[in-house]
Amino acid sequence: MSCRLSSAACRSETGPANDGGRRQLDEHTPVLVEEALSALALRPQGLYVDATYGRGGHAARILAALGPEGRLIALDRDPAAIAAGRERFAEEPRLTLVHSPFDQLAVAVHTHAHAASAECDGILFDLGVSSPQLEDAARGLSFSRDGPLDMRLDPTSGEPVSAWLARATREEIRDVIGRYGEERFAGRIASDIVRRRAEHPITSTAELAAIVARSVRARSRGKHPATRTFQALRIFINDELGQLERALPQALSLLAMGGRLVVISFHSLEDRIVKLFIRRHSEPAPELARLPLPPAVPPLPLRRLGKQRPAAAELAANPRSRSAVLRAAERIP
Repeated sequence: MSCRLSSAACRSETGPANDGGRRQLDEHTPVLVEEALSALALRPQGLYVDATYGRGGHAARILAALGPEGRLIALDRDPAAIAAGRERFAEEPRLTLVHSPFDQLAVAVHTHAHAASAECDGILFDLGVSSPQLEDAARGLSFSRDGPLDMRLDPTSGEPVSAWLARATREEIRDVIGRYGEERFAGRIASDIVRRRAEHPITSTAELAAIVARSVRARSRGKHPATRTFQALRIFINDELGQLERALPQALSLLAMGGRLVVISFHSLEDRIVKLFIRRHSEPAPELARLPLPPAVPPLPLRRLGKQRPAAAELAANPRSRSAVLRAAERIP
């Protein structure tokens, strides 16, 4: 994404465009590209998966490193992203684009691997949303552009945020904003939303942003008061954390020996899920180590490769990358 965003951050990649407006929506600068490529340890003949295609920034670099026999399967739940990818890579036979959420990773790979074995040499997740998604007012993801209060990453499935806010209880709204947005004024915001919807439905991003702005008493410097609320509602309505929790075990099951798992996250809740998953599959449980006679445990399948953050040069060029964290692990016997 012009930077991938979990909250107000975003990713963006640059691709071909037919006109100025289209180009603006298609631009996206991927984050931690060199670090991701290094962590994947690309093999020219390998099979790789980009579980979050976006606008193809990481995918293009992976393809550039693959040989004629290499393959890349790329998933995205956003049909607009898949359509843009098919246009951009129309002449690329090594790439298979799949319209699918990444919690269907195993199905997508087994269906499209076109090989006797669907074992993958590397799987990349670049979490969050993209600049094109944020900048399209019709998607309802940004408080800076007035549009329908939708927020679905796949507009063809699920319900928009406006429909959920119309029926959710005050407690449900408070819990979502508090949990996923870590917003300390979640209770006040929820009460004001319920009060306003009694007068008329809340259907636009501008109206929701205005309600939140009046509810949040203390503001972080340089941050819009609606940032945390919009982030929370987007994460919730798209089940982003649940998707990640379901996808990571599938990724592990798909990795070949020596294959790499690489995840770039932009939100502390996402990063925690990734960190604990890698730890659970690479380190013995601490409580077992403290026993006088630790029981025998099966060999663990992952070797942790550590984490990385953007270098100073990337932070200077793309300030939105500041919350990005890359974690990587290797499949071992």
